[in-house]
Amino acid sequence: MDTHPTRSTATRVDTSSLVIVPTYNESDNIRIVIDRVMQLDADLSILVVDDGSPDGTASIVREAMDPYPGRVHLIQRDGKLGLGTAYLRGFRFALDHDYEYICEMDADLSHDPDDLPELIAPVKAGECDLAIGSRYVGGVRVINWPLSRLVLSYGAGVYTRAITRMPIRDVTAGFKCFHRRVLEQLDLSRVHSNGYAFQVEMHYRTWREGFRIQEVPVIFTERTEGQSKMSKAIVREAAWKVWELRLRDLVGRL
Repeated sequence: MDTHPTRSTATRVDTSSLVIVPTYNESDNIRIVIDRVMQLDADLSILVVDDGSPDGTASIVREAMDPYPGRVHLIQRDGKLGLGTAYLRGFRFALDHDYEYICEMDADLSHDPDDLPELIAPVKAGECDLAIGSRYVGGVRVINWPLSRLVLSYGAGVYTRAITRMPIRDVTAGFKCFHRRVLEQLDLSRVHSNGYAFQVEMHYRTWREGFRIQEVPVIFTERTEGQSKMSKAIVREAAWKVWELRLRDLVGRL
């Protein structure tokens, strides 16, 4: 969990959907992301959780607050603490501020903001409790990835499903919408993963609690600006976390 000091800038307005966007050195993309989310629907707000980006990402977010009063929020953390803790901090913010539909989205435009309504709609309609933007439903929907990256991602799904039995094709997807009831029921204090492992763990815990999960086909486009946060350590963590989750579940200590 995130135990480091944070600074939060937020004003609550009457909206029901929050999009959480973790950032580290995303000054090239973050204003575009904010503007595109804000133009979708007045019901949408955005929370940027920035890990002390030295490139001025947080300053750009603050500049975006004036054109969208009460809809753009910022939490600044004092260092690079990781994707998982950023989302957990964002979840706490969302629950504390009474948001009903809570989304995850990357800051690099690999996730198309225009797909957000398609993720929120089935949750709002009561068709599911978690809607996942899936790259692997109805074919492979990835643009500009090298073959090695595609094989790694698709293979990770096969590996994870074989061990966990989760009925999810895109197990590492980071584009999704939760109903708040999911995050209220899960014991988030037990979630300690980062990177891809965090997404796998959240999917597994949601599924094991009996919540309904639906995969919505989306197109994933490799970033054109900034640098990927992918590393060998992230891949290793995800590979081991799958076994840890399954074994903890089997002994009743999930």
